[in-house]
Amino acid sequence: MKNTIKREQNANMFEVLPGVSILRTAKRYIFLMAFVAVLAFPTMFQSCSVEPEYYSQSVPELFFDTQQKVYQRMGRPFTHWAWCMADGQAHSNFIRLQEFTTDEMLVPSRYNDWYDGGAYLRSYNHDFTPTTPGVYDAWRAFSMGIAQAWSAKEDIDQYVDFNALGFPEGSREAVLMQLQTLSAFFYWFGLDMFGGLPLYTSNKGENLPRSTDVETFEFIEQLLIEALPKLPKKTTLGAQETGAINQAAAALLLARLYFNAGSYIRQDRYAECAAICQDIIDGKYGSYKLEDEWTNIFGFDNDRSTEIIWSVPSQYAISERSVGPHSNHYGMGEYWDNGTIGSRNNGYCLVPSLDVEGKSYLQGSENPSSKGTHRLGSPFAKFHDQDIRKQLRAYEGDGKWRGMFYFGKMVNPVTKKVCHGGNREFTPTDTLVIVDQIARLIPKPGSEGDHHKEGARWGEENSGVRLAKFSPIPWVSELSRRGNPDIPVFRLAEAYYMLAECKLRAGDEAGAATLINTVRERYFTADDPNPVTASNLDEWRMLDEWMIEFIGEGRRRTDLVRWNKYTTESWWDHPADGPGKVHLNRFPVPEQAIASNQLIEQNPNY
Repeated sequence: MKNTIKREQNANMFEVLPGVSILRTAKRYIFLMAFVAVLAFPTMFQSCSVEPEYYSQSVPELFFDTQQKVYQRMGRPFTHWAWCMADGQAHSNFIRLQEFTTDEMLVPSRYNDWYDGGAYLRSYNHDFTPTTPGVYDAWRAFSMGIAQAWSAKEDIDQYVDFNALGFPEGSREAVLMQLQTLSAFFYWFGLDMFGGLPLYTSNKGENLPRSTDVETFEFIEQLLIEALPKLPKKTTLGAQETGAINQAAAALLLARLYFNAGSYIRQDRYAECAAICQDIIDGKYGSYKLEDEWTNIFGFDNDRSTEIIWSVPSQYAISERSVGPHSNHYGMGEYWDNGTIGSRNNGYCLVPSLDVEGKSYLQGSENPSSKGTHRLGSPFAKFHDQDIRKQLRAYEGDGKWRGMFYFGKMVNPVTKKVCHGGNREFTPTDTLVIVDQIARLIPKPGSEGDHHKEGARWGEENSGVRLAKFSPIPWVSELSRRGNPDIPVFRLAEAYYMLAECKLRAGDEAGAATLINTVRERYFTADDPNPVTASNLDEWRMLDEWMIEFIGEGRRRTDLVRWNKYTTESWWDHPADGPGKVHLNRFPVPEQAIASNQLIEQNPNY
């Protein structure tokens, strides 16, 4: 049944009708871009004349003759959104800069693998310039999304007669306000990463300069306030998520905006954030509930998770976004008992918890590193050993799976299949052992001088614990489940954690602890051995809880900036950026953007 539903869903939301161009003209899209266009195959219409006439496109006045075509036009910017949020998962345009520049994850160099001219190392070390790889991708992601959302909204608003096509009452407002909210999401994305932006509500007209941070903030705020009451509301708990935007998604985005107002516009808007989060939890904006079983959030049927508010749909052989991430080791096909699924490029991993001697970088450890300890970083060590997520990821059959990491001796605990080496530091006959270290630990002929060096430049084939939070891999005997997990973008737990932090900042540590523990309790088979309490909850524990719950979900940089830790604190081999480096809280405007619109000014100190 699920496969049938998802086929219908993707036809509505994430396909563009082949053979038809639904853009009026090649428009000069704002900010920086070349044209956003849907390329058409020639379509032939034959009249009664002897010679046929050929047409390459359909004008909008004639195109919108069915409900399906309205959804196809609406779906184009959502396809772009899916690419931004889920393409390559942690390598997506948004997630990469949010994670790989922080104390959570990185892409180490593994001898010559993943060095890529030092691109990943420069990002991890906050060595940002207008030509830094990935920065232009992020600018392109949000700006193209805005252009596409406004273009679709204009076309549908101008050319679609909802009554004539038999749409239910309220459909027009729901469609248009989803596109407006999607534009607000892309604007929020840009504000978070770059600051003030040129503000458009149409693709017509001249290029504009950047507005101020406050003007951009207020613009996003008004878009969401206008859209919120006109969006559909999820009234049935566990009803299928399709990628569409509902009231709760817009409300949570507005809460995010207020939550980070201090770093965006130097205003305290925590009270407004708290009110919205409480309303979301209370069901004002739709029916949601925290999952008791955490794998339901990321599993094969998570499109019906009670916790997910907004997610990128994924479906095997239809619109497959949920595939193995680039962190998987080369030999994982045998471990999974399915060599056909997932990228196996042995790339990113968690920031390590242990030094080259196996001693801890985590402050408060009983076996501290002689090189110093840190409050930030050490993500794997911050998961309690009794946390059910802290075990080897393994598929159990019939859609069930366990564990959130790949670490240690890589023998599948269910099937006993082995991940063998990749003919680098481990040979193809060796069982891979993944370590929570990034260092030259294995002697290698010709590299004796590098032995025992550690740091992002000195990784090996087995360096770094791998996050396996998304996209569980089924056995080959259950291939039809491939790619079925959707990619969560917003979920109810975020409202709990934002409300908790708002309470912490207001002096209600006990209330904040209760909210966090309500989420934490699902991760322990017995009582939580380290619950949050009024006495142990401070800014550091709050940041740890954000990391533990949302690791890999693309928010770590924003959280560190909000707490003024991104440039001022150190972790592992990343020293604090130092005084006068606050400008690094925002990325430089890429040179391509300024070249395309010379009214755009660079961020300070770049």
